[in-house]
Amino acid sequence: MESPQFEKEYRVHVYETGPDGKINLYSLFNYMQDIASDHAIRLGFGRDDLMKENRFWVLSRMYAVIADFPKWEDTIIVKTRTCGTDKLFAVRNFDICYPDRKHIASASSSWLILDQTTRKIQRPDTILPQYNSNLQKGNSSIRNAMKLEPGSDDVQLSSKFRIKTSDLDVNLHTNNVKYLKWVIDTYELDFIMNHFPCTAEINYLAESLYNEEIIIRTSTEKENNYVYSHSIIRTNDNKELCRIKLEWKDSSVKKVN
Repeated sequence: MESPQFEKEYRVHVYETGPDGKINLYSLFNYMQDIASDHAIRLGFGRDDLMKENRFWVLSRMYAVIADFPKWEDTIIVKTRTCGTDKLFAVRNFDICYPDRKHIASASSSWLILDQTTRKIQRPDTILPQYNSNLQKGNSSIRNAMKLEPGSDDVQLSSKFRIKTSDLDVNLHTNNVKYLKWVIDTYELDFIMNHFPCTAEINYLAESLYNEEIIIRTSTEKENNYVYSHSIIRTNDNKELCRIKLEWKDSSVKKVN
C-alpha cells in the first residue's frame, strides 16, 4: 500500500509569478491541489476511482500560513499527507519548503465526498475503510481549516464580471483556485507590491457555472485593518459561492520562518 505521505518537486515558472517576481498565492494553492490529486490516485481514491461508484471529491475548506514566497526559477518541495477524518471531512495537510528544508508554508484542507446523482455528502470513513489505518491524526504543524463567519456589513463592492471559459474545470464548474485569483485581482497594484498575504482561509459554499455574473464584497476587520474578508456572490440569486479571509503584512516587515 502506498504511503500516507507523498512529496513532489516543483519549479516556479514565470507565468506563475506576479509583478514582484514572486509566486502568486493562487499558484501556490494550485501546487497543493495538484499533489493532492496525484497522491489520492496513488492511494486508490482519486477522481476516477470515486467516479466508478458515482461519487466525487469536493474541496470544502482550506487554510494556509505562508512564511515566504519563492521567486521565479526557484525549486520548491511540496509534501502532503492524509491526516484523518473530522466528522464528514477528510483532512489533508501540506508542508512546503526549499530543497535546503527552509520553510515556506503549511496548509490544511478539508474535503467532502458527494454522490454524483443526489449531491448528498457521503461519510469518508465509510467510503474509504481500507485507508482508516492510515488516516490517523498526528501532531500537525497547522490547525484545520474552520468555518468562516460572514464579514461586516460595511463592505466595498467590486465591479460585476462574468465567469469565462478559462475559469472552468473539467467538470464545467469554476475551478476553485479561480475564486482566490478573483479576490486578489480586487486589490490595488500598490498594495500588492508593498504587502504579502501571510494567512489565507477559504470556505467553498456552492458551485458556479459559465457566464454567471459575479460580484465580490470586501470588508476589513475593525481590530486589524490588514485582515480582509471577501464574499463572492452570484448576482442573479444573491447566492454566496465562497468566503475568503486574507491577512496581509507589510513587505518591509521581516518574515519569520
